[in-house]
Amino acid sequence: MFKKETILFIVLAGFFVANAMIAEFIGVKIFSMEGTLGLPMLNLHLFGAPRSFDLTAGVLLWPVIFVMTDIINDYYGVRGVRILSLLTSALIAYGFLMFYAGIQLQPSAFWPTSHVPLDATLAEREAIMSKVSDFDYAFFVVFGQGLWIIAGSLIAFLVGQILDAYIFKAIKRATGDSKIWLRATGSTLISQFVDSFVVLFVAFYLSGKMTLSAVIAIGVVNYLFKFVVAVVLTPALYLVHRGIEGYLGKDLAERMRAQALIAKDEQ
Repeated sequence: MFKKETILFIVLAGFFVANAMIAEFIGVKIFSMEGTLGLPMLNLHLFGAPRSFDLTAGVLLWPVIFVMTDIINDYYGVRGVRILSLLTSALIAYGFLMFYAGIQLQPSAFWPTSHVPLDATLAEREAIMSKVSDFDYAFFVVFGQGLWIIAGSLIAFLVGQILDAYIFKAIKRATGDSKIWLRATGSTLISQFVDSFVVLFVAFYLSGKMTLSAVIAIGVVNYLFKFVVAVVLTPALYLVHRGIEGYLGKDLAERMRAQALIAKDEQ
């Protein structure tokens, strides 16, 4: 239970699950990349329509999650990634189920004023209250993501994770243990490409909310962001590996990576 490799797996698993769940839940917010950075709108023309860098807030964490996938794969193999992916998907579904249960609860009359400071003046109170006219509806909008979006997110997550794990392992077998950047970045870029389009296709095209051209255009914008972040995070991958090797010791780290490579995925 308290072996270093067990403790490391628990830490990596906790960080992996937490990031994936947070990414799913904050993904309801769509933000402007240009507006956030104070830049003029780019208005890229993709598939006959102008597109800005409007992204879901979840994209801030998905590149980190795929990097975590590669680290877990490196030390615990495809089986470790698969176990965590299935566990995370179940927990995400459980989280949405609890959000749905919370939405059904009758709101208290006290709730809309519960966040107003007791010493607020009448003008301050009115200004605060004017920001949200219906707290229960706001709660529903934030937490009540549609079934198509939930299904699309979960399917894309599972497909992306399993694809990333197998591509990572294939590259590692072909290149050996030295080229961390190649197997990590290569697998992430391919799996995130699939992930970016699967979630939009299921959540918005199959549900009839978007045309196929709009899905492709938005998917391209999302993937461009993920592509850049995945490349930028490459140095961080080496730092994490160095920290893990320092914790485990060089011999144990090398042994775990070797065992992860030769382990049968179905075991």
